Amino acid sequence: MFKNVMVYRMVSAWTMAQAQLEEALDKARFEPCGASQEKSVGWVEPRGQAHGPLVEIMGGQWLLKQAVETKAVPASVVKRKVQERADQLEASTGRKPGKKEKREMAEDVRHGLLPMAFTKQSGTLVWIDPQAGLLVLDAGSQAKADEVMTALVSAIDGLAVQLIDTQTSPAVAMADWLSTQEAPAGFSVDRECELKAADESRAVVRYTRHALDTDEVRQHIALGKMPTRLALTWNDRVSFVLTEALQLKKVALLDVVLENKPQAAGDGRDDGFDTDVALATGELRQLLPALFEGLGGEVAQPG
Repeated sequence: MFKNVMVYRMVSAWTMAQAQLEEALDKARFEPCGASQEKSVGWVEPRGQAHGPLVEIMGGQWLLKQAVETKAVPASVVKRKVQERADQLEASTGRKPGKKEKREMAEDVRHGLLPMAFTKQSGTLVWIDPQAGLLVLDAGSQAKADEVMTALVSAIDGLAVQLIDTQTSPAVAMADWLSTQEAPAGFSVDRECELKAADESRAVVRYTRHALDTDEVRQHIALGKMPTRLALTWNDRVSFVLTEALQLKKVALLDVVLENKPQAAGDGRDDGFDTDVALATGELRQLLPALFEGLGGEVAQPG
């Protein structure tokens, strides 16, 4: 369910009621792009069932979902159409269009082609754990996370969050785990890693499906290359790639978790969503505190 994990600490206690949040999100419910609209952003049903609730709560865990639809006209098509117009203008008037006129042509062409452009949709899950005071995004980039957080802050009065900060930075911790081959309790180092030089060379070394308990890896670290990504497994239950920005990528529940997954009832009412949420949040609620502890614990915030 969560392929990426970006974790925020909520500055104040979560006090919003489900109906209150439902009403707030409904004001920004997703609508598909109009004919000449390049991008549309809004909230959709996390369960994926039309006309369902925008806020799902299971076992005290809140789930929301933001959808983004974009239209894109290939730059090569715009360039060709603009050149055709420029050629026609030169043939009829004897003059070539200037740079400003070409920019205006390009804008006109692009808007004219938007109604025929294919659309692309993506969605970002938002998980709120009121008891733990955490807000988690299934966002693959900081830019995507910022877009979701901007919409959340707009919808929820008084919402204040900050990215989790730990006593030891992930890069320093990962370098130590690779050098000593001693990961924190419950974690094991897997076979994927990226090391990057901090000097002007910005040299990068990547290992994929490769043993990392080697002198070569330790030598790279000794020479100043710092880990920016490292594959880990927690308690043989969840695998993921930790980044230097304390993001989790390629999150996957492992067989020991999935083999005990209850089967859907098959009566049309249970689509497996509740089970997936329970499994994913249940594992991550244990993994995340263990990871933060392995990084020296969270930095205490003022106040």
